[in-house]
Amino acid sequence: MSGVIGYVGNKAAKPFLLQGLNKLEYRGYDSAGICEFDDQLNVYKTKGRLSELNKIVEDKDLKGTIGIGHTAWVTHGAPTTENAEPQLSSDGSIAVVSDGIIENAQQLKSQLLEAGYSFTSESAAEVIAHLIENNYQADLLQAVQATVKVLQGSYAILVLSAKHPQEIIAAKSESPLVIGIGSNENYCASDVQALLDYTREVYILQDGECARITKDHIELFDQAGFIKDLQTEYIEWDQVQVEKDGYEHFMLKEIHEQPKGVRETIANRLDSSGQLNLAEEIPPELVKGINKIQFIACGTAYHACLYGKYLLEQFLDIPVEAEYASEYRYNRVKADQNTLLIVLSQSGETADTLGAMRVAQDKGARVLAVTNVISSTLAREADAVMLTHAGPEIAVASTKAYTAQLACLCLIAIYISQQLNGVVDQELLTGLRMIPEQIQKVLHDCEPIVQEYANRYATATDAFFLGRGIDYLSAMEGQLKLKETSYIHGEALPGGELKHGTMALIAPGVQVVGLATQKVLLDKIISNLQEVKARGGEILIIAMDQDFDYSNAGNQTIFIPEVHPLLAPMLSVVPMQLLAYYTTKAKGLDVDKPRNLVKSVTVE
Repeated sequence: MSGVIGYVGNKAAKPFLLQGLNKLEYRGYDSAGICEFDDQLNVYKTKGRLSELNKIVEDKDLKGTIGIGHTAWVTHGAPTTENAEPQLSSDGSIAVVSDGIIENAQQLKSQLLEAGYSFTSESAAEVIAHLIENNYQADLLQAVQATVKVLQGSYAILVLSAKHPQEIIAAKSESPLVIGIGSNENYCASDVQALLDYTREVYILQDGECARITKDHIELFDQAGFIKDLQTEYIEWDQVQVEKDGYEHFMLKEIHEQPKGVRETIANRLDSSGQLNLAEEIPPELVKGINKIQFIACGTAYHACLYGKYLLEQFLDIPVEAEYASEYRYNRVKADQNTLLIVLSQSGETADTLGAMRVAQDKGARVLAVTNVISSTLAREADAVMLTHAGPEIAVASTKAYTAQLACLCLIAIYISQQLNGVVDQELLTGLRMIPEQIQKVLHDCEPIVQEYANRYATATDAFFLGRGIDYLSAMEGQLKLKETSYIHGEALPGGELKHGTMALIAPGVQVVGLATQKVLLDKIISNLQEVKARGGEILIIAMDQDFDYSNAGNQTIFIPEVHPLLAPMLSVVPMQLLAYYTTKAKGLDVDKPRNLVKSVTVE
């Protein structure tokens, strides 16, 4: 998992490369490096975060007007300076930065060793650099094209050569890569947000394509080597959306952006008269005749899938399934032309999710994608796309993308029910329109309480999240937020399962979050929480019915506004997000960049 960046123009490349890497560091921060050309290739790289690279180059007067850069989350080899990128060819004339995994890297390396090449790292980028050198015959583009033909796996690569100091060659397959169009300068990056300070006109490189990028021209070639027309698009994101905007951390900013994210996600899809407008995004023929629905995703998006499954099961009599994408693609896939596959990914580039989707497509399944990025691979390959409008999400721990996904899935569930059964749940639609304001109220009312309560978690080693019915699904997301940011072990389970083993772990001082938003199950979950409290557990209850007495079941109760019970997860998750944030802050940890994790998981 990595971020790559490139610049060619009439200015010094260094400032752009460093600023771009700062925007891409969410993709990995085990190492960082840049290479610029000024009479020769000058490589500066280090293990650790970008701040370490900044220390190395801050006093260096780097005047090269072309360069490439890299920030990495290590997938192979130790996070050492030797393994950091850029990597050079054996003759030092070619520099390569890469994202992805080359599945046959070891086989290719063995062939190069037999041919007399030597290696100084465990990086696949060094294998690529040597291959390009081996294939080079006076044309850098042709050498790269010959090289990518033998690469197996997912990759996005940028290549710079001392023999061609006016051009960068870009190539990709399954990993994201964007070219930015400037005036007497051009750019490339793994993510468009690295380019927004410089340009809004971009081209999203497609799988199998290569590009030759100079300061005033871009040539695009397809997989067969034929030149293609460059059809650019304009990015409308406001740069302020990818800045902290006065918040201490991106995660807190993004938690507070949820009312806006949900509001914009449902806008134009649900009008003031309560009419659902989805037919243009989801053609009725996509749904007509289906006899099975399957959800696939990873991580937080998978928890959203569980919510979608729960909703559709309330409305439909056909089977509805949800599975981790990483498991789905290797199981016996039971899908056909009458199966609707609903695929979720915030980035639209999640490797396992894309792989699982393609397996289902091979079986004939129809695909509806829910993603935050219109230019993503997922959006391009699906039969239909429903965009969340959460805006750019920078913190590794997903918050606003999750609630936007829940809003999308609520709309989708009602729409499918309308198409298959002719039934629209108007009460649910009416309630959905109120959710943005209610999230705002939760933030206003609950944040001070959670901020104080989170201090109890600073020394905790374990936390349990309990719920029943749809609350259990929310509990799963709550425990993920806490453990991925604060490194506290979290576990979610249905309240009724406590007696079947987990109660043995409850002892005085153990932290527990109890979700109690479902009136029909309220007595049951309260009974479960009382069992925990009797054994010394410290319980934070998230509830909705303010007329109920919770004093015998918890140490602290947080109330969310009264809402349709099927919409409660969009509100109950907010206190748990805040709990994760303030616990992590109290522990003095890096909120936005948890250890060992990256934002966009573009490798398997």
